[in-house]
Amino acid sequence: MVGSDRTGPVGVGLIGAGNISAQYLTNLVRLPDVRVVIVGDLATEVAAARAAEFGIPEHGDAAAVLAHPDVEIVVNLTIPAAHVAVSQQAVAAGKHVWTEKPLGTELGAAAELLEQAAAAGVLVGCAPDTLLGSGFRASRNLVEDGSVGTVTSAVTMMQGPGPESWHPSPEFLFARGGGPVLDIGPYYFTALVQLFGPVRRVMALGSTAFATRTIGSGPKAGQQFPVEVPTAVSALLQFADGGFATTVFSFESPQSRHGFVEITGTDATLVVPDPNAHVGASTVVIADGEPREVDAATANAGGDVGRGVGVVDLARAIRTGSPQHASGELGLHVLDIMLSIEQAVASAEPVTLTTTTSRPPALPTEWNPAASTL
Repeated sequence: MVGSDRTGPVGVGLIGAGNISAQYLTNLVRLPDVRVVIVGDLATEVAAARAAEFGIPEHGDAAAVLAHPDVEIVVNLTIPAAHVAVSQQAVAAGKHVWTEKPLGTELGAAAELLEQAAAAGVLVGCAPDTLLGSGFRASRNLVEDGSVGTVTSAVTMMQGPGPESWHPSPEFLFARGGGPVLDIGPYYFTALVQLFGPVRRVMALGSTAFATRTIGSGPKAGQQFPVEVPTAVSALLQFADGGFATTVFSFESPQSRHGFVEITGTDATLVVPDPNAHVGASTVVIADGEPREVDAATANAGGDVGRGVGVVDLARAIRTGSPQHASGELGLHVLDIMLSIEQAVASAEPVTLTTTTSRPPALPTEWNPAASTL
């Protein structure tokens, strides 16, 4: 519970021992403000292997994680369709939750999760935490200090042929709750909300080039599976506080482009590093002047640890009451953006969002997830 009398590192249990769990555990086991005590998965043998790989003392199924007395934060790394149900189980067990993106696949269920968490006195955090890395933090600070003037517009792009060629089980990425908008969109939309504020309205068009796709690697290579979502989308976002953004997300392009984010203001254009990475340089381009690159590593004390820094941010919020920078409320608004885009594609009509959010405060330059603070 928030404000409980526990002290020291916050106990963490993972539910979901798939591909991304290795990225989380690589970092979480070496960050002093958290302590991973158990790994759980439907396939307990997979949980056992992952626990052994990273020296985690216990393993089991999801129930074992939820029942563990030392687990204060459940890190939910299940597939998107299970995110809300697993997070609700954690909240019912009195645990705080850090969930992989998206927060859920249905807005009503995700909103209900946050209501349940508030009633239980626990916190919910939601990926991405890449924006806690030094790369984006430098860009956010440049906007905050007026280096680009008043932000007016943005252009973002992420496109490629799709993940089925390399992912051994890509089906969920093309099912409801997947596709390029819900899979990759959270990185870009979270960045835009942090820079512009909440989105008021969206317009969008999309396509689905192929009704089925073929797994290209792993034990299921050669198997076909259905595509249930648009796989190329172009959307226009109107922000409540002024300004707009043009975005492109595609799993249909042989030409790959990733991490393209440009913010234009009244005084300059800001080239933002890839929001799907924790590091990267920001570049300020002023009319009739030379581009000025900002070295994020020197602009911030820390943040280059990688996935898992959001769990540390949540742990510190639990112990000290500090503000969350990747909160469930922000995740809910980003989910609303993405589902509204899907609705706009289906209807070919503009869609007004039903949620809003406040911009999380910018992290101070001295913030360092690798420091021991609890």
